[in-house]
Amino acid sequence: MMIPKLQYITQGNSPKEQLENIQKACSSGAELVQLRFRDTSEKKLLKLANEAREITAHFQTRLLINDHYKIAKTVKADGVHIEKTSICPTIARKYLYTWQMIGGTANTLQDCEILLKKEVDYIGLGPFQFTKTKDNLPTILGLNGYTAILEELNTETPIIGVGGITTADVTDILKTGISGIAVSGEITRNFNTIKTFHQLLKASSTEEQRYTFK
Repeated sequence: MMIPKLQYITQGNSPKEQLENIQKACSSGAELVQLRFRDTSEKKLLKLANEAREITAHFQTRLLINDHYKIAKTVKADGVHIEKTSICPTIARKYLYTWQMIGGTANTLQDCEILLKKEVDYIGLGPFQFTKTKDNLPTILGLNGYTAILEELNTETPIIGVGGITTADVTDILKTGISGIAVSGEITRNFNTIKTFHQLLKASSTEEQRYTFK
């Protein structure tokens, strides 16, 4: 299963804002959207997830639901992203369709090792730097943190960088061995950055191919 190198984590204070941002992200070329909408009832979230599924399906964009794996199954989203304090990925896996992917959040080497044992499809590792989108922010990892963790891990499972990432960070982040990024703020501020992110991420993979064929 190929995980797109760029994932947009949604923002918006209301379902309407969320859907507008998903529409903009998809029409700007987003390949994967993670629906994250906190502090709402399950019923409202289900309605929002259904509408998000319609938009993403129209653009053939993949959709992940943050944490709510039962909603992810109901709306037939492409998968779920599980936060650290949430359900165990193994339990979610038993519940979901076999084709649905599971990502998990990690802040430390130990978190990554636990998630790998639970056979997640990718790991969101962060925060890379300070970000306002999360309360009680764990230790900021930066480039040195990423490098140290990835050298230890030595895994085929994609490790996705997350947390305050801007277009200026991409080239250096990819040198650490990170295979993709999840972005919220920078994209919501300007959806045109999706194209820039794609170019930067693609440049790195074409470079890798060049090295392989020498």
